[in-house]
Formats: sequence, C-alpha cells, structure tokens
Amino acid sequence: MRATIKAQAGVVNRRQLLRDGTNRMTIVSKLKSGRWRQIHHGVYMTFSGELTRQAELWAAVLYAGRGAILSHETAAEILGITGRRAASIDVTVPAPRRVLAPQGVTIHSSSVSYHRWRPFPGYPPHTFFDETVIDLVDAAEHLDDAIGWVTRALGRRLTQAPFLMAAMSARKRLRWRREVTEFLGASAGEAESVLECKFDRDVVDAHGLPAADKQVAFTKSDGHKGRRDRAYTEYRLLVELDGKQYHDEDRRAGDQDRDNRAAATGNATLRYGWRDVTVGACESAAQLYAALRQRGYRGTISACSPSCRAVLQVETLAHQPREGDQRQYRQGSARAGARRKA
Repeated sequence: MRATIKAQAGVVNRRQLLRDGTNRMTIVSKLKSGRWRQIHHGVYMTFSGELTRQAELWAAVLYAGRGAILSHETAAEILGITGRRAASIDVTVPAPRRVLAPQGVTIHSSSVSYHRWRPFPGYPPHTFFDETVIDLVDAAEHLDDAIGWVTRALGRRLTQAPFLMAAMSARKRLRWRREVTEFLGASAGEAESVLECKFDRDVVDAHGLPAADKQVAFTKSDGHKGRRDRAYTEYRLLVELDGKQYHDEDRRAGDQDRDNRAAATGNATLRYGWRDVTVGACESAAQLYAALRQRGYRGTISACSPSCRAVLQVETLAHQPREGDQRQYRQGSARAGARRKA
C-alpha cells in the first residue's frame, strides 16, 4: 500500500485502503488524530503540510472512481498545450456513470474510448494530445476558442493535422466539426494559408472589393527579408492575417516590429484573425472598405447575401461626421455666433 500511496502523490481513497485490508477503525483513528486529512469524501492525504498540485489532481481522479481520467483544460495543463492553470480540475468518467462533482472539480461524462497510455510520471491518468484538443474544441462556446486550441497545439508542434482529423473522425458527435475540418484540411493545418484563402474569398471577393497584392516582400529592421500578407500599395494600406490565436513573445515582437515599420513608412495596417474572416467577414469587409475610401478608393462595396451586414455598417459609418467635418461645423457655428452678436 505504501508504494501505491507514494505513486499517487501521497493520496489514497477509502476503497483502496479497504481492498488492501486496512481496518476501518484505523482510517477513523488517523483522521481523528490529524495524521491524515480528508480532501474529498472518501479521499485522504496522508502527509502534513500544503496540498500539492499533483496531490490535488490525484484526489480528483480517485474521488471520481472507476475509469476516471483528467481531461480538457487540466490535461492541456499537464501536456503543455496551455501554461494556464484552470480554476477547476476537469475529470472525465465513462458514460453512463454519473458522479456528483465536489468543490473545485468539473465532472464530464463521455462515451469516447480514450487511448490507454502511460501518463506523465507522477500524474494520474489523463487524455493524450489529440483527444485533449478535440475535447476542448467540443467544449468551446465560440469558434475562435475552438480554433485557438487547435492552432496552439499545432504551433507548439505537439500534434499534427492528420492526427487531429483521426481523433475527430472517432467522435459520433462533435461541435464545430465542419469548421475545424475545413481549417485543418485546407492546407494540412497551416493556419495562415487557410486564413488567406478565406480572406480573399469571403471578405474581398464576396463584397466586390479590389484585390490586394499578395505576399509583398519587405526588409525587416534586422536586415532580413519578410513578406506582408496583403498590400494595397496604391492606397498605402496593409493587411496582416494572423491564423494563430496564441503567440509566443518572439512572434508578438515580430508583429509589433512589422507594424511599427509600416507606420514609419506612412502605411496603415489592418490585422485580422480567424474569427474576423469567418463569423465576422461582413464587418471586416466594411472596415476594409472604409479604410480604402479614406485613402482615395472610389469604388463601391457589394452585399455578399440578402442578410449581409457590411453594407448596413458602411451606411452607418457614412452618416457619422468625420473629424474634418466636425471641425468645419464648429468653425462655422462660431462665425455664425459672432455675426449674431454683431
């Protein structure tokens, strides 16, 4: 029993103790003396001091019982998909089991047959990379959150698009299946390539806007060559398409340097992410059109469908007075007031 408790970060449950032959009165005695403390009902820590993170995780799994594994954001934390510790510990139990969640634990029920593999040393059983990402996709309330989990795992080279596609195909029901399948399939998980295709099709072409120059070369501050995703050279307007929702510090610094250099040369930069060119394609088209008009473009914008929001938004923007108009109005009002006083 000692070896089992040590492997479980000093945590044990009542079932394990009784199965090993420990007397019920022995358990009660250790709890009353304070040598052991109860974490959840029937789950005990056998050491003094603060509860460690690994002990917390073991306690949640041991409480949930047969077939329980860590999943979702907690598995993502262990696997390095995210560096953020979730407020609640996610545990999945096999359907049709139902477990009442204790404080600080979220219980999921699933009919998915998760792959059995040796978990990271010191940790309880948990889902693997691909299954974890797909669980998070299925639980995401918004599309950009779902895509964000996919791009984070791909960007950190923790999995590959074919593995994620295989994990998706094993699910009978999956939220965001069509959108994520399109995202992965368009260019084998290269987020920027997919985003560029959707931007050209759903934002620019669908709304009758002028095509931009693609992958325009420029020189970075360190002398190296780079490329801008889209450039309206005549109107000194740049468009950068960011398919990764989560960036590391080097990537963010590169984006900032690129935008700063654009501003220094008199160019303005519009930056769009996955959500902007999918669910927000009409709003992005209206914004792009307004930016082009401000820089001399005299063409029109077209509705992509009878329910297109781009034209309506452009009309709203058209009725808002520009700063120059407001200044002229204030000056005119002042002159009129002076004449009345005279």
